Amino acid sequence: MKTLIKLRTFIVILTGAAITVSCAGTPPKPPEKEPAQKPIEELVWVEREDRRLNAYTSYMISVYNRGSGRQKEAQEYLSRALEYDPEAPYLNLEMAVLLKEQGDYQGALKFARKGVDMDPEDIASRVLLADIYALSGKHDAAMAEYNKILELDPSQLRIKLIVTTMLIKREEYPQALEHLDAMLKEDPTLVIAHYYRGRVLLEMKDYRGAEKAYLAALKVNARMEPALFDLATLYQMTKRNGKAAKAYEQLLRFYPKNNSVRERLINLYYELGKTEEAEEEMAKIKAHANPGEPGRQTLGLIYLRHGKLDESIEELSLILSAWPEDDKSRYYLATAWDEKENAEKALEHFRMIKKGSKYFVDAQLQIGYILQTQKKYEAAIEVLGQAIQVDPKKTALYLMLASIYESMKEYEKSLETVRKGLEQDADNTDLIFRMGVILDKEGKKEECLKQMQRVVALDPEHAEALNYIGYTYAEQGIRLDEAMALIQKALKLKPESGYIVDSLAWVYFQRGQYDVALKHLEKAITLTPNDPTITEHLGDVYLKTGNYEKSLAMYEKALSLNHTQPEKIKEKLEGVKKILRKQGSNLDVQK
Repeated sequence: MKTLIKLRTFIVILTGAAITVSCAGTPPKPPEKEPAQKPIEELVWVEREDRRLNAYTSYMISVYNRGSGRQKEAQEYLSRALEYDPEAPYLNLEMAVLLKEQGDYQGALKFARKGVDMDPEDIASRVLLADIYALSGKHDAAMAEYNKILELDPSQLRIKLIVTTMLIKREEYPQALEHLDAMLKEDPTLVIAHYYRGRVLLEMKDYRGAEKAYLAALKVNARMEPALFDLATLYQMTKRNGKAAKAYEQLLRFYPKNNSVRERLINLYYELGKTEEAEEEMAKIKAHANPGEPGRQTLGLIYLRHGKLDESIEELSLILSAWPEDDKSRYYLATAWDEKENAEKALEHFRMIKKGSKYFVDAQLQIGYILQTQKKYEAAIEVLGQAIQVDPKKTALYLMLASIYESMKEYEKSLETVRKGLEQDADNTDLIFRMGVILDKEGKKEECLKQMQRVVALDPEHAEALNYIGYTYAEQGIRLDEAMALIQKALKLKPESGYIVDSLAWVYFQRGQYDVALKHLEKAITLTPNDPTITEHLGDVYLKTGNYEKSLAMYEKALSLNHTQPEKIKEKLEGVKKILRKQGSNLDVQK
């Protein structure tokens, strides 16, 4: 194979003057006095008989242009160099690098592959090829190249970390852990490997293992910001708010200007009942921004989150008085007014957010909700229709619109809307669940159950769907053991749901275990005191246990709560009254 000129064999000083090299290929001696630098367009390229020399000269002019930011000219001269010496690995790789920098990954791949083919064991060439594969989205090809690099040189730490990162992105967590464990076996102080290990275990929901990994990373480097932040987040996820607060406090000691951490700490202090500490941290934010300045927006949002509505409204209103185009502040000001139950003020501000704003669609969604509660259904439908035109992929819009049609008892339109939403997101469990509910209201129990079972197949921990299936069985008095299992699973997921406790009670009721049913129903009505169906069920149990006066009171309450089947409740009322009359009770006196 002919000897190829390598870049590292040359030490060349470019002065901007005409490039001249002797026929023997020996660079000339530099002039005693360096001439004034000429603009790049005055460089003179002289063709020689030696093709390799022409290639190298063209290459050096390319380098000069590239260093001066003239990418087009750099590529032009590099192409010329390749015409003279197309088999030079370093020229092919330089072209690959140049095209990669310009974002032409397909073009870069052609030259990078050629460079690797000419020197398959050159690590730098393979790294370049693998990186370009990764940038162009060819992740399998990139992974294959990175693995080949590790076969050639197992000591390549950067490549090991890249491979691990790719495995994590592909959710191949066990394989990622194998790589990390191998790295830590070689070097137990490799802090990044401890940190990555924590991230992987966190994704696998191995919270104890993740905690140990983060603590190991912090043992090596106590100031490692991502590890401290992730550890604090893990503590929050596992409801250890005290430990989370301490981790955030430590972060702020190291990085006192990190306001996102300060915001999290303030929220935690409020949740822990440490109002004084929260206010101290709020004061630190206030110290760096005057009322009405954008920096105070955080305060308004924190106040809103913790129900301090007047304070939130004050902060956000001051910002808007100075910055009326600040849609984020306006959106949350409207939200604060809504939570303060001032619908008109909320609507006023939501409506001021115009098309083109990233908050427009969410504002329309909130307007639709307010109009629905005001029973202004046609106006709500119009607003949501406009929002769908702007963002047809936002499934929450279809969900709200379907809910409005449902409120109007236009079930076919509601189902049609849900189906349009599912065209955007076929596996959206909220939309599928809503379809099941609407089908149930149409009396299509079997179709309803199919949709609920589809929800559970997609999300086995969807408490509402589990409960719906279980209650539907219980309501029909069928498959009671299966109903019990489904409802108990739902109750583990949401132990404070009055609706799920009611469903459990109804299974016991259908089994004839009225005393057990009564105990659960009394708990259900405590959790959800104004639900007409739970109230009716309690009336049914009181009736079965012979407590007719309480049964009568529950049926009357169910009617007052606008039960969806008032005629059925009135019939039950008359039945209880007949019993009481036979017993000689004076119903008028009771009233």
